[in-house]
Amino acid sequence: MSAPRHTSTLELLQGGRAAHSLALAGGVALHAINVYIATTIMPSVVASIGGLSYYAWNTTLFVVASILGSALAYALMGRLGPRHAYLVSLLIFVLGSALCGSATSMPMLLLGRTVQGLAGGLLMALSYAMIRIVYEPRLWPSALAFVSAMWGVATLSGPALGGFFAGLGVWRLAFWCLFPLVPVIALLVIRNVPKRLDSAAAVVGVSIPKLLLLTAAVMTISVASLSNQTLINAGGLVLGLLLVAAVMRMDVRGPLPLLPTGAYRLRSPLGASFFTMAALIFGLTSEIFVPYFLQVIHQVHPMTAGYLTATMSGGWTLAALLFSGRQGAQADRQIRLGPAIVGGGLLALAILMPIPALNTHWLGWAGLILSLVGVGFGVGFCWAHLASRVFSQAPAGQENLTSASVITVQLVAMAVGAAFAGVVVNAAGMVEPGGVEGAVQAARWLFLAFAVLPLLGIRTARDAARAAPKG
Repeated sequence: MSAPRHTSTLELLQGGRAAHSLALAGGVALHAINVYIATTIMPSVVASIGGLSYYAWNTTLFVVASILGSALAYALMGRLGPRHAYLVSLLIFVLGSALCGSATSMPMLLLGRTVQGLAGGLLMALSYAMIRIVYEPRLWPSALAFVSAMWGVATLSGPALGGFFAGLGVWRLAFWCLFPLVPVIALLVIRNVPKRLDSAAAVVGVSIPKLLLLTAAVMTISVASLSNQTLINAGGLVLGLLLVAAVMRMDVRGPLPLLPTGAYRLRSPLGASFFTMAALIFGLTSEIFVPYFLQVIHQVHPMTAGYLTATMSGGWTLAALLFSGRQGAQADRQIRLGPAIVGGGLLALAILMPIPALNTHWLGWAGLILSLVGVGFGVGFCWAHLASRVFSQAPAGQENLTSASVITVQLVAMAVGAAFAGVVVNAAGMVEPGGVEGAVQAARWLFLAFAVLPLLGIRTARDAARAAPKG
């Protein structure tokens, strides 16, 4: 038996692959930069138009809409073809950004973020779908890493743009600044994305009742987070999780599944892989409150807070670029270690982030930054291999559904994570008593709570690693 080959992301930028790679990555880059712009400016937005108790809703509604977008992506691609589906998604992004850039109240901003989220879900799902169609299986990990690298681009540019406009007191302009990129990406898409699907590619249908029930589950948790009463917080969380369980039951028994066969069995290769991926993303979602904690507890500038938060995604990108080309036993080892790294980073943040005097010594800052980087690094260390494992384990006839499911699982984990984060920080006192005292308590409990699922993912990661890729 021949030794496993080591693939390189550089192969995607050679010959005829380069144009396709840039076209697929462009939409993800636009989405990712926008995510970090919004994350960086949110403390300034709240200071300007109010709505601190709705802080997590900025992410919750964005991600819920992204779930809808990712689920609708294949139907849109089947009806319009890949090229026009991309172009429509870009137009939706422009509309959402215009609404955000014109917002004078939190409800209007949340409406704009919802529209942006719909566009982001479409763009991400379309990119993942085309990876499976355009590249041979050998290049799937590298292609996934290349797309993930766009979040690295976002870590460099998003906080800078958001922090620049927030520092000037004109945060609304941050939502308009990405408009010049849209025609550039549109041109790449027109020239390089196929107009029609291969006739052999099946189009995934959409179950609207399941999507609506899933949306209701996330929103139930989010609404409960607005209360300062622990009983209401807990009740909303339990009810939301019961609705999620109902969606899972419907998905197993009904037509038009959201996830492929075997996805809900933790001991199956797909089930173990999907749970591990959900646990990783759930842990990473705690980043939505990092800018607030940094600005309130540690008194840092918005741009600095944005860059420190972005080190999480920077760690993901660094690990993806360095380790996505590994195969065989090395890839299995990375899958097993990823959740442990994420859980360890979150536990370290639970200790370090709540210490107001941390910024008085460089060792304190070094530990905090290392913890932030570690959370993202753990995800990037194993993500491409997990996603590639999912692709290769796709049940016969469900290949396209399986590809789309990677984004679905990622976005559902983010949506539930964002809603749960709102419950935790509000119950811990971020709004009442608020201020530094409330932020300190919220930070401690948030990172402790969010470390649990990645640590549980250590077990499922072992099962996922044992499942040898097909083909």
